[in-house]
Amino acid sequence: MTERLRQGFVALLLLAAALLGAGPARAAGKMVSVAYLGLVHDARYQPLLAYHGLNFESPHRPYLGALLGLKDANDFGGLLGISFRLAKVEAKDAAGLVAAIGAEKAKGTRIFLLDAPGPVTAAVAKATRGQHILLFNVAARSDALRGPACQRQMFDTIPSRAMLSDALAQYLVARKWRRVLMLVGPGPQDAENAAAFRASAHKFGLRVVAERKFIISEDPRNRARNNLALLTGGVNYDTVYIADQEGEYALELPYQTQLPRLVIGSSGLRAVAWHWAWQRFGAPQVTRRFWRLAKAQRMTSGDFAAWIAMKIVALAAVRTHSGDFAKIDAYVRRPSFQIDVYKGLPASFRPWDNQLRQPILLATHAWVIGAAPLPGFLHPVTNLDTLGIDKPQSTCHF
Repeated sequence: MTERLRQGFVALLLLAAALLGAGPARAAGKMVSVAYLGLVHDARYQPLLAYHGLNFESPHRPYLGALLGLKDANDFGGLLGISFRLAKVEAKDAAGLVAAIGAEKAKGTRIFLLDAPGPVTAAVAKATRGQHILLFNVAARSDALRGPACQRQMFDTIPSRAMLSDALAQYLVARKWRRVLMLVGPGPQDAENAAAFRASAHKFGLRVVAERKFIISEDPRNRARNNLALLTGGVNYDTVYIADQEGEYALELPYQTQLPRLVIGSSGLRAVAWHWAWQRFGAPQVTRRFWRLAKAQRMTSGDFAAWIAMKIVALAAVRTHSGDFAKIDAYVRRPSFQIDVYKGLPASFRPWDNQLRQPILLATHAWVIGAAPLPGFLHPVTNLDTLGIDKPQSTCHF
């Protein structure tokens, strides 16, 4: 029996057992309230325009993923008399989000999905330290949030930068493409992504043969500095890694490197939490349901993080037969907690930093090449801990 079939069989047994004793629960009419928190006019979700004014990417908020999770939660919990509601709250800054949490707490809400950039997420987490809430980070990938800025009440369902870069590094090691040329843009996220990849290269024995900077500019005087033939010439390499938070320069890189080489990072092969082309473990059904709900928009990694956060809340409520926050919170924190994330291996929270350990997909724009951890990358506890910051290296202290 495969792991997927075994999990389905166990789930059916649990549901049948719950239904046998569902009378009191159904009568109780338990309600679990969740609030989605986001920023007004969040720059991350503004259309991305190329220099010629064409829109080459229109990202959407992961609220759509939360809505799919809400539907699944009510379908799942309805048989036991447990219902779920989701409020959407937006504010201008971190202080406004903290105030919104206080207002929602006054209404009885203790569970929050936070969709905000890294600095805002860190500020909200710090301001709510010690509060009896569950704060799911569904958007910020900063490794600092799993390190010095971690908080006991915050759980990260979006993968960290370290997890994503480790997945790419494993793929390069597996293919024996060990020499890497790094191209790094001027943005703060570019610096964070580059730092994460350097750490992954060191961790898995890759060699960074050179690191070169490019700039985002329409000034003709910078044309030579951004020339792809010059940036990728004069050194031998197996792969080009690019960190480009704007995304436009990275689009030009494949097929224009001095050597005929693979491009990874912000273009070419990427590491993601979810991809619409993932075809295994029941993932196509999830993707199709999201497509219908979101009116033909593709499910993103952010959507996945919000969806799985709602699924975690629903699972905790159903398994405890309760809408009581204390019981849901305790269930999520159990060392034995696991959840199916439709990527082959069950996910669980790392007790030292509350990061959801999970497989990472390696994908092009139109297909998924594989999923990390790759075969041969082993760990004494779980192979998922070959991705990201392991316990001995963690700087998180709740």
